Amino acid sequence: MSIGSKLMENKGLLLVSVFYLIAGILDFVALFLSTYPPQLAIIGILSLATAYGLMQKRMWALWLAIVTFLVTTTFAVYTLAYTLGNLLLNLAMVAYLILTWIVTAYVAMKRKTLQS
Repeated sequence: MSIGSKLMENKGLLLVSVFYLIAGILDFVALFLSTYPPQLAIIGILSLATAYGLMQKRMWALWLAIVTFLVTTTFAVYTLAYTLGNLLLNLAMVAYLILTWIVTAYVAMKRKTLQS
């Protein structure tokens, strides 16, 4: 069974994996545009690995999504507390935080569709 046909079975997992793929790419873009905070590299690697695991429908992707959720939540809350004056960055962090919570909850609900 090809990857395309696997992904078309569950469009929700496709959207979640695309979210993690885009988030990982944007983390690496922000990594090179900022003053090299290493936590962005860690979040980017975790996001890209989670996207790959979800595309392949692997059970370990659930655990990686939970780890990514914890790291991303910690990073976003710290960024919100540290940059109170920057409204655009704060709005972006809140949106990223909410989307991360939503997609992690979705992956947890769809854990039966993931293979071991």
